[in-house]
Amino acid sequence: MKAFASILLPILLAIGRLHAAASAPAIETKNKSFFEFEVTSRNPFWPIGWVPTAQVTGRSAEHDAGGTDIPVTAFTVTSITLDGGTRFAIINGRIMEEGQQFGFQLGTHTYQITLKSIQDGRVVLERRRGQEIVVPLRRK
Repeated sequence: MKAFASILLPILLAIGRLHAAASAPAIETKNKSFFEFEVTSRNPFWPIGWVPTAQVTGRSAEHDAGGTDIPVTAFTVTSITLDGGTRFAIINGRIMEEGQQFGFQLGTHTYQITLKSIQDGRVVLERRRGQEIVVPLRRK
């Protein structure tokens, strides 16, 4: 009898749920909410007073805008590892090693940057056109 009840009870509960779902009225919204803000406006989800810095994009850039200098303040070096073999640095939140190339977007321009060398307390970046950018390690 217990086996019969243990089989019958879940079946009856499932049938009851199906019946309740079929008889429930459909809910229609009159006014759907939406959120839009202009591209030039400040993102409301950023902390107050926070200003975004330039970001490192994918591994390679599509084009390199020439003629403009990249300011040192566009890069933030937060950590440097000088191991016996490979050297690593964290630049703008991404782990990089010597010789690595990456695309760097500043405004509407995308630049091709190479991490030329990692030294004690600083890194040397190089643009495709030979411009070197020495970025010191940010210390608190």
